[in-house]
Amino acid sequence: MLKILYISPENTVGTLTYWKRAHELNGNVCRYVTWYRSFGGYPEDICLNLPLIAAQPWFIKPRLAFIRHIDRRDPYAALPGYPPYWNPPNWQKKLFRMREILWQPIIDRAIREYGLEDFDVYHFEWGADFYRDARFAKKMKARGKKIICSYHGQDMRNRGVIPEMDKISDLDLTSELDLTFRHPNLKYLFLPYDVLAFQPKNTPGKPLTICHATTNRRIKGSDEIIRVCEELEQSHGIRFIFIENQPHSEVIELKKQADIYIDQITDHAWGYGMNSLEALSLGLVCVTYLNPTYENFIPDHPFVNAGISNLKEKLLELIENPANLPARMAASREWVERRHDYRNVVKELYRYYESIGVRF
Repeated sequence: MLKILYISPENTVGTLTYWKRAHELNGNVCRYVTWYRSFGGYPEDICLNLPLIAAQPWFIKPRLAFIRHIDRRDPYAALPGYPPYWNPPNWQKKLFRMREILWQPIIDRAIREYGLEDFDVYHFEWGADFYRDARFAKKMKARGKKIICSYHGQDMRNRGVIPEMDKISDLDLTSELDLTFRHPNLKYLFLPYDVLAFQPKNTPGKPLTICHATTNRRIKGSDEIIRVCEELEQSHGIRFIFIENQPHSEVIELKKQADIYIDQITDHAWGYGMNSLEALSLGLVCVTYLNPTYENFIPDHPFVNAGISNLKEKLLELIENPANLPARMAASREWVERRHDYRNVVKELYRYYESIGVRF
């Protein structure tokens, strides 16, 4: 039996919940520690409620403004390097150290209370320790524990890999294909999801309903999606549901009303994420942008590949050929169950464990 600990700023899209279930299903112990509560209201395990950090506008907006006006750079621009490294100005590093002084008593208390030094495998989500000097991860590494860093997108693209963590990591993982081209040691792992928790749709409803959800309009291309779908409401009588910054439970209930889901249509991020997994699990036809590299990586995919230039054209093909939708809906569910259900994904994770010498 293994004891596995995940440490993450937040349970961003509920992924930590699925990992916990997957490990426990295989007879292992798993806990996860988050620094603050997720914006989407996903379940918490050990939440530290650390101050001066949150997935809330009061924290995010000033942070982005600082990057734009003080660092003089686009906060969404990808950093150079292979891998790109986190190397902010000294004044920023000092702010991190000051914040960590406030955090340390809370972290130390949690370590004692929950026995956080007594695990075998440590997953550091976003490649981040509690401290930027990686002192906790280094301590566990010195005791012979396995250190795993997982990256999810902006952590590597826009922040950069934290050097102290990168030096001691035994395994680096990602579910974002583009990141595998930005780090020499990064391994790909399909994002886990509880696909079987949902009863899929078999046939489209009337009127045909299209849905799009976002927390970042720029990255998703949401303004163009809204424009096109509002035009189709007028011309073809479809119903359009737009969801923005809503609690996860409400998002799911609204998605259940849809037949077609649009994830994203820009090249800011390749492919698809948790929004698509939810839609596919519900048996929806899912529209997203896949560049040629991604499409070659998953040639058996069920997605409708669309970008900004051809979104309307691709939606019209679906709307005007409703007889084809049931087969597409069935393909959505079959593919996501095979590729992404956590009961299957954890088997691949354990193969990675074995490659770094973890003994079951």
